[in-house]
Amino acid sequence: MIDALWSVWWLWLAAALVLGVVEMLLPGFIFLGFAIGAAVTGLLLLIVTPSLPLLLLIFAALSLAAWLLLRHRFSLPSGQVKTFKDDING
Repeated sequence: MIDALWSVWWLWLAAALVLGVVEMLLPGFIFLGFAIGAAVTGLLLLIVTPSLPLLLLIFAALSLAAWLLLRHRFSLPSGQVKTFKDDING
């Protein structure tokens, strides 16, 4: 029964939605990579139903690729350091 839950496409999309909400509450582009990986995995399950180990490998690879793309897209330019000019305490 547990193995059957992994192959339900809408559970992956629901997990993607939950991870997206967690990303809004705790920003940092960490949970967003997992959310994108879960969403694409859920959409992939509409087409094909792989075994559980292969499905988890696909999810991990998609999440890593999404995280790397987000990091590349939203990172500071090379050699630049984020500085703060105003202090909230003073």
